[in-house]
Amino acid sequence: MNTQGSPMEAGTQSIDGIDGIDGIKAIERVVATVERTQRDKDAEGFLTLFRPDALWTTGHGKVLLGLDAIAEFTRAVLPQAVWDGDVTYEVIHTQFLRPDVAAVKVRQVYHSAEGETEGAPLYVMTKQEDGRWLLHACQNTEVRSG
Repeated sequence: MNTQGSPMEAGTQSIDGIDGIDGIKAIERVVATVERTQRDKDAEGFLTLFRPDALWTTGHGKVLLGLDAIAEFTRAVLPQAVWDGDVTYEVIHTQFLRPDVAAVKVRQVYHSAEGETEGAPLYVMTKQEDGRWLLHACQNTEVRSG
């Protein structure tokens, strides 16, 4: 339930004065585009999802400050990425910190013949003046079993 007492989608927290369902759908579209661009190894499509001043921390702890650094890394790594299966991204929780700022927890799963590996990204997304939601500060974390 949101702070106004009306039902919201599971895994969502809202704040007064925003339409959470529309925000959730827009955020889910961004995460779906992350999934698609990762599957397709589409560096340029992936890079359109970031603000110019974005911060990205990779699953192995490499800190990338700004779109130029994120672009250099992505263009070098994503097209050559090797995996023999598929990857899925699922929004598991969205919390609106302000009407134009959301913390988005994602479940990232690589499916392969050898089994599944999982990541637990956290995306802080901001809504732009044109209404688009973009990745602003992101931390990808590998989930280790055991």
